[in-house]
Amino acid sequence: MRMWAGIVLLLSIAASLAAQQPAAPAASGAPSGQSSPDQKDAKQTGLPATQSNPVTTIHVPVNLVNVLFTVRDKKDRMVLNLTKGDFRLFEDNKPQAITNFSRETDLPLRIGILVDTSNSIRERLHFEQEAAIDFLSETLRPGKDRAFAVAFDVEPQLLQDYTDDADKLATAIRGLQAGGGTGLYDAIYFACKEKMLFFPPPEPYLRRVMIVVSDGLDNQSQHTREEALSMAQRGEVVIYTISTNRSGVSTRGDKVLRRFAEETGGQAFFPFEARDLAANFQEISRQLRSQYSLAYVSTNKSHDGTFRAITLQTVGKGLKIQAKNGYFAPSQ
Repeated sequence: MRMWAGIVLLLSIAASLAAQQPAAPAASGAPSGQSSPDQKDAKQTGLPATQSNPVTTIHVPVNLVNVLFTVRDKKDRMVLNLTKGDFRLFEDNKPQAITNFSRETDLPLRIGILVDTSNSIRERLHFEQEAAIDFLSETLRPGKDRAFAVAFDVEPQLLQDYTDDADKLATAIRGLQAGGGTGLYDAIYFACKEKMLFFPPPEPYLRRVMIVVSDGLDNQSQHTREEALSMAQRGEVVIYTISTNRSGVSTRGDKVLRRFAEETGGQAFFPFEARDLAANFQEISRQLRSQYSLAYVSTNKSHDGTFRAITLQTVGKGLKIQAKNGYFAPSQ
């Protein structure tokens, strides 16, 4: 009996050792000592390397930041012959490496026209309407660019949603009537949030532009100026402003319009006479076709949703850059 018990014990130990040995590798096409593609995917995902488990692709977010800008010389002429080596870039005062650089003359445009229809601009409304209509007719490329129109007095009103039909936009703008107070900040906040804040970011990259025609004297908004500016920056919207102030004296409203433009990489215009509006719109159209574009991968990898300041400089002196002053980092 003891002999039979010993034989049974030896057989049990042998079976246990065999169960612990690795199985012979299946034919996978992978060279000896290397993992097969399925095995590599299994290491990344934590799943067993079997055909019953689908391959999982892991997407690693990259903080790629796009910056569109124009450059002018001392005589306020646009400079169009610069290269990547002519620029230095900083984020929160830390140097950044420019990974992409190009001249951008053909980006698809998304344009918002915001027209102040408060009582304060009643006498100039007709000139504003016609100048905006001419601008859209000359700028919009059917099938590529799109625009929408918003009127605002006490509150913003969407007159025409995104379209590439300049006639539809013209009909909407010609129907404007003046009356009421001025809710400028609410109008900018509404247009940026509802019409220009895209998730995920669009491909190909879009040039998002807002043109605001107003005296800048807000007296009705629920949102603050900083809230409106923050929403524009989150939407990567470049704001061009055209003041309706014809007094010849700079007002608080003019300062507001200038800040919206400078903080987002646009420009503020102060036409002295109503007929100068057409020239301002033409200048905006020309700038939209005379841009530089650069991109960089931020060295700050945190996805904390904070505002990051951008400083773009030219190596040579005497040139002025018109660009946004920062962006909001992703929050996740």
